[in-house]
Amino acid sequence: IRKMLFAMVDDIRVILVKLADRLDRMRNLKFVSAQAQRAVAKEVIDIWCPLASRLGMSDVKSEMEDLSLKYSNPEVFQQIKSIVAQKKAERAEYLNNAVKKIYTATEKAGITVNITSRAKHFYSIYQKMRKRNKEPGELYDLLALRIICNTESECYTLIGIVHGLWKPMEGRFKDYIAMPKANGYQSLHTTVICEGKPLEIQIRTQEMHSIAEHGVASHWLYKKGTNHDMVKAEDLSIINQLRALRNEDLSDEKFFAELKSDLLGDSIYVFTPKGDVKELPAGANAIDFAYAIHSGIGEKVVGAKADGKIIPLTQPLKNTQIIEILTNPQAHPTQSQLQAVKTSKARQKIHSWLVENDPTFIDKEAQEKREAEIAANTLYSKKIAEENSAERKRKAALKKQQSQNFTGRIRIENDTNFLVTIAQCCKPVPGDPIVGYVSHSRGITVHRADCLTFLRIPSIQERSVAVEWDTSTDKKQEKKDKLLEQNREKSRQKQIEKNQYKKQR
Repeated sequence: IRKMLFAMVDDIRVILVKLADRLDRMRNLKFVSAQAQRAVAKEVIDIWCPLASRLGMSDVKSEMEDLSLKYSNPEVFQQIKSIVAQKKAERAEYLNNAVKKIYTATEKAGITVNITSRAKHFYSIYQKMRKRNKEPGELYDLLALRIICNTESECYTLIGIVHGLWKPMEGRFKDYIAMPKANGYQSLHTTVICEGKPLEIQIRTQEMHSIAEHGVASHWLYKKGTNHDMVKAEDLSIINQLRALRNEDLSDEKFFAELKSDLLGDSIYVFTPKGDVKELPAGANAIDFAYAIHSGIGEKVVGAKADGKIIPLTQPLKNTQIIEILTNPQAHPTQSQLQAVKTSKARQKIHSWLVENDPTFIDKEAQEKREAEIAANTLYSKKIAEENSAERKRKAALKKQQSQNFTGRIRIENDTNFLVTIAQCCKPVPGDPIVGYVSHSRGITVHRADCLTFLRIPSIQERSVAVEWDTSTDKKQEKKDKLLEQNREKSRQKQIEKNQYKKQR
């Protein structure tokens, strides 16, 4: 996954093919085991659905989310499906009445529109159930209308018409045309009270709709002469974030932590006093914002204002706030800041400064890593010790067995009366498969049959001889060998005496 994501930086089509592959896999997931279904569904919901969302591909995202819910929590999926089906007729009548009112109002205003109605996706309903702790039947804002018009100015005219027809709910109007999402999504959102129930309405142009449904893939789906309004891969924030991550030395565990928190998690958008937009992960604070502007500002931050009011540095920022950072040349990063920040950039910069400049700083991450390495080495040493102990026991047992079955001599054909040298590289013991060859000065040299040194000897094929361990129990042979050994000992003693006599002279 890491390789694919980094390849996406250079060619966005890499990830489009992979998303198509994941979607096809989800559509055919019924043919695998339940355990495999849950594993694939979890991976899709954790990685591929948020990724599709960041690329603006809402149609792919929604279908994968619904299929993931179907296989990861089939009981809830069927419950939501049955409730949505039960109220289908009631919902159709309610939406038809709302659509007729909008068409009548737009005709009077001379605006041509196309209106579609839909129920929210099952996974979206499931998320609302979890957040509000309610049953599907208790949720009312499950319906939405989408109004497609021709120009951006018509979008703002239509929002006035809709708010004239029904009372809007406070705090539910969002202008994603003036401030598009990071994936290029543009639309006006509002929720009104229609016949006593909340009704969500989205207003956008046809081009905005193409981008909303297909995101970056709209380049290849819609080419009507020019596509300068289409979202471009190089403009997506996730591409720039991945480009920055590619230059960092991250382990797989750290990479996925950053991926899930910064890249694929929920985002907020806050402004600098000059009006520049900064995208931050949900839960980020003013320290994260300061480092997002510049590392030098982050290191000197001492306070912050949100919409002109002083706020604590560690307080989570809210969407669309205007943040002003207060700095002091004497300030520097602290350990409490390291614990408070949410973004990987701020965490890494603060950590690096503390390691270099704060002698009291205890690098818990490095300490834990060292402890893990020590524990791993201890386990490895224990394993090796156990293996060596088992090997010693095996050899002892083999030696005991060999002392009963083998004489310790080397036999060549029917004779054992040869000068034999045991190779020190492999040290064969009685019972081991052996091979021998004629050496130039040490008679027959014997190796283990699997010895690599033996195989590297020049002209080994011409010099090798067939050898085996002797298992003879012939008493005459033993007596003969004993006499031979005694004669050798006498010869050695005579040689020693001769050498001593020469020294004396």
